[in-house]
Amino acid sequence: MENSKNVQRLKRRIESDVGKAIADYNLIEHGDTVLVCISGGKDSHVLLSTLMTLQQRAPVDFRLIAMNLDQKQPGFPADVLPKYLSGLGVEYRIVEQNTYSVVKEKIPEGKTTCSLCSRLRRGVIYRTAKELGANKIALGHHRDDIVHTLFLNLLFGGKLKAMPPKLVTDDGAHVVIRPLAYCSEADIGRLARAMDYPIIPCNLCGSQSNLQRQKIREMMADWDRRFPGRTESVFSALQNIVPSHLADGSFFDFHSLRAGAPLSEMDGGDTAFDSPTLDFNPFLTKETTVHIVHEPT
Repeated sequence: MENSKNVQRLKRRIESDVGKAIADYNLIEHGDTVLVCISGGKDSHVLLSTLMTLQQRAPVDFRLIAMNLDQKQPGFPADVLPKYLSGLGVEYRIVEQNTYSVVKEKIPEGKTTCSLCSRLRRGVIYRTAKELGANKIALGHHRDDIVHTLFLNLLFGGKLKAMPPKLVTDDGAHVVIRPLAYCSEADIGRLARAMDYPIIPCNLCGSQSNLQRQKIREMMADWDRRFPGRTESVFSALQNIVPSHLADGSFFDFHSLRAGAPLSEMDGGDTAFDSPTLDFNPFLTKETTVHIVHEPT
């Protein structure tokens, strides 16, 4: 276990990251009732404890309700989370729904279960939020999850799409928020170990070796080992989009683009390809001679 000074420093960093995400995306407002989804994993434990801390300091009043979905997985320790949540003094709800049997019945052995499991969980969470009068649903996805989702969609789905820090559910009834959007998985893992949370692994899908997400996770881990800071850089790119230098005509009017037309600051013209650290073109200095070759016709 890390010493207390390091743990306190780590807690403050995560609290700062969560606070900044809340402020940047207006994730929590005065009068909100936030349903905090607790799986028993490290991410949801850190999410709940951080929101409880910030609740004491926030300039706005909001209500927290922790919710765990007991999916009736064999061997799931059903007494662990109720005991832990009671000890925290947080309002909570344990929802029992045998989604495990449904997933095992519908998904052939050897196939990934995440898609169906996620849809079933989502339906239960939305229904519970409605029953409890919660207008916000907080999930424990962090910065690494968001970056991994970007590459999943990019490489396997052909879409430039990730997980947003905030979205409205399909029926318009709730807002889903991801307060850990600025937090790294490494920081979350370190804090969870230091705080000795009662971690409950997911035996339904956590050990599946054929998950595409696991392959992306391994790819990003390799990149970060060889080139530290790659995950942070990719996440930063999600907040710094230049539609004129992509290829989606619904976000930029390529069809009407003409020479001589004024460029907005967002467009950047061909200077968008210049290195941000250079204020000159290194290929065209005073010493450079440009030879124009006329090809024979």
